[in-house]
Amino acid sequence: MIRALHPQIAILDVNLPGMNGQQVAHLIVQDKLPTRVLLLTGYDDVEQALHAALAGAAGYCAKDIEPQNLVSVIREVASGKYAMGQQIFTHRELEDWVESQMEGARRSYSEPGSPFHPLSDREMEVLSCVVRGMSNKEIANLLGISHQTVKNHVTSILRKFGVEDRTQAVVYALKRGWVKLSNVGTKKQE
Repeated sequence: MIRALHPQIAILDVNLPGMNGQQVAHLIVQDKLPTRVLLLTGYDDVEQALHAALAGAAGYCAKDIEPQNLVSVIREVASGKYAMGQQIFTHRELEDWVESQMEGARRSYSEPGSPFHPLSDREMEVLSCVVRGMSNKEIANLLGISHQTVKNHVTSILRKFGVEDRTQAVVYALKRGWVKLSNVGTKKQE
């Protein structure tokens, strides 16, 4: 729709079906479309605002924003500014803010420069299987890797997310839109 309608601003949910809002923002920037993206989220934190900025979003704010504040944010974004959480930036100020946030965030990310999630492709595959309720043995069989390798990936996922167990990892990833409940189906079928 963005390609067809060429809106000045697209207001997108972070958790869209198919591609997430950050991925859509990234594509818009890659394709050099003039539309500016304002992402709305149910889970508002600085780390996610940083990922939104890295993806190319011009704005990122919580869904529970007051209507008059949302109108103000839309106007700021339309005027060429950037809105991340409660802050409004010029382009240069946004670059400075991103740079100041990057050092802390970079330590926990296995793929620097990837704004969409902190996990490697293989860790995302393992996480997707965990979301589907698969055991380590089932994951190992499905992915053609050893049981120990699956355990290592799960441990890495828990460490990167700062959570204690698989359930917390799934909730953490769902809240951020890195996995979808629609990914959940039956276990591996043969």
